[in-house]
Amino acid sequence: MKKNIIFVVNPISGDLDKSELIESVNEFAVTHNFNLIVYETSGEQDLEEIKALYDQYQPSRIVVAGGDGTIKMVAEAMEEHDVIIGVLPAGSANGLSVDLNLPVTIEENLTIAFLHHYIEIDMICINGKKSIHLSDLGLNADLVKNYEESNLRGFWGYALQAYTTLKDAAEPFQATIVANNETVEHTARMIVVANSQKYGTGVIINPNGAMNDGQFELVILKSLDLLLLGRIITGNMPIDSDDIVIISTKQATIKTDNPVNFQIDGEYCGAQTNLEINILHKQMKIAVP
Repeated sequence: MKKNIIFVVNPISGDLDKSELIESVNEFAVTHNFNLIVYETSGEQDLEEIKALYDQYQPSRIVVAGGDGTIKMVAEAMEEHDVIIGVLPAGSANGLSVDLNLPVTIEENLTIAFLHHYIEIDMICINGKKSIHLSDLGLNADLVKNYEESNLRGFWGYALQAYTTLKDAAEPFQATIVANNETVEHTARMIVVANSQKYGTGVIINPNGAMNDGQFELVILKSLDLLLLGRIITGNMPIDSDDIVIISTKQATIKTDNPVNFQIDGEYCGAQTNLEINILHKQMKIAVP
């Protein structure tokens, strides 16, 4: 009897045409005798429809073609089910696949997503929303917001918005952080809530990060100029700076003196003044090399 595999594809992620990818996935499924159920996201009712497909087909795996936001959405849909998620990186933000050291070729990724073993990774709950990778308050969230509102995609879209974001940047914000039974105050340009090590550019923002260690890191960047933001975008950020503080914890509260833009896994989530954060240990099974 053929095993069912649900293939969730985000048709607009990364501004890339997915028709060749879908064709390759179909061919792979036929070759390996899988019954493939293809679902293209629309941005409306996706969570409910993926849950309904799972109930109908009881798949052995769900394979996702998209960026971090699409993977996170599928993980949320499957939080009550014991199912392995395979990843085919195809978004404008592929930070999770970079952290998992997934290869660049579609052929290698297909084998991993459909056939390889898995690890169990943590997720983070922030104000009731799930994060699988990196979320942040401040300048990078400003950049995500500006990027979402612009028409230019890809690297140059990010580069242009990085310049605009810094040119129009607000003053640093004051943050009161409670973690590990201690309260600290910092003036910050950006605070990263990190489940892993790297942004999609490959830059290591959190050298202590591991996605299955039962804790997350708060990375506090006290200053952030065009040079440093440029390094984050291009993957050359220095992590031994006096302007960076890292706190490892299982639970934290962040309060800011005024509303600060916030993003989760590349998706803008509005301006916030209060974040309640806790780890969700071993929440997701994901196929790895």
